[in-house]
Amino acid sequence: MGPFQIIIFAVWLISALALIALVLMHSGKGTGVSDMIASSLYNSSAATGVMERNLDKLTVIVSVVFGLSVVVCMFFFPQGIVGI
Repeated sequence: MGPFQIIIFAVWLISALALIALVLMHSGKGTGVSDMIASSLYNSSAATGVMERNLDKLTVIVSVVFGLSVVVCMFFFPQGIVGI
């Protein structure tokens, strides 16, 4: 496995973990348990809307990086990592 393949695999791994964390950081939109937890963490101030918009933008950017790294991994690892 070459250095470029290791870098692409590391980008894929880091973006996957970051995407999981970012999705879990989003506040719930319903009236269930997530809303109960989110209401204790966030107040209904104007700053929460700005933080949520910034979190949305960051989530979209990380998801695009994740998608691109998956496509690049398809070209550099056609048989998978196990066969190497």
